[in-house]
Amino acid sequence: MARQLNHTFIVDADRCFGCAACIALCPVNVLTLIDRLAVVDEEGCTHCELCIPSCPVFALDIKSQTGVEA
Repeated sequence: MARQLNHTFIVDADRCFGCAACIALCPVNVLTLIDRLAVVDEEGCTHCELCIPSCPVFALDIKSQTGVEA
């Protein structure tokens, strides 16, 4: 999937507990853990969505900048 214009990768800080499942699946290595929270380098993210179903607490999403889901 190509990068989605006017969309942003979101990590819900209230849900993420730093399990790193998303990091293991990121094909472009733009996810890291900082203080047990997944953080994305948004400019490098391709919005492939491979990481989203890996999250056991549903903390990851890609949303349009208007707030509507992708």
